[in-house]
Amino acid sequence: MRVFVSIDISNKGIINSIKDFQNLIKIEAKAIESKNLHFTLQFLGEISEKEAQLVIKKLQKIEFSRFDICLKGIGVFPNIKSPKIIWIGIDENSSNKMIDLSRKIQNSLKPLGFTSDKSFKPHITVFRIKKKIGDITEEMKTHENIDFGIQEVSSFKLKKSELTSNGPIYSDLMEYN
Repeated sequence: MRVFVSIDISNKGIINSIKDFQNLIKIEAKAIESKNLHFTLQFLGEISEKEAQLVIKKLQKIEFSRFDICLKGIGVFPNIKSPKIIWIGIDENSSNKMIDLSRKIQNSLKPLGFTSDKSFKPHITVFRIKKKIGDITEEMKTHENIDFGIQEVSSFKLKKSELTSNGPIYSDLMEYN
């Protein structure tokens, strides 16, 4: 099964703000469904049922205090001239707290052989771009300072991702409070 560790976006006000933003952007891109909006703390990839059980046990030992995140700003991967993903970020204080939680998760799972191949950049993917659409600097500048709201983080989840022709289907394997 294909799995990852995430923080889901559950605040209705934020979800509505993101939907409004997705409706404002005038580019050829696939908007991510509201039910799939999340921050990926660590992607684990394809693992067996046995490995999943070991991951579940390791993650249960992680301690963290609830914290608020302020969703603010937008960006693209890999770059503005040839974007593949449009994302929403968080402010610096929120970022530090989320990076700390991500580091705890990574350190917890390292003994099982899970490592991250790139540094953690807290973001929510809100669009995927399949076709080459060129430079979107002007479109992005129009929306760069949007404040999407504040959400409390009191849990994270181990999620399964099933890829289908209509997009991914996510299901919760375990929630950690």
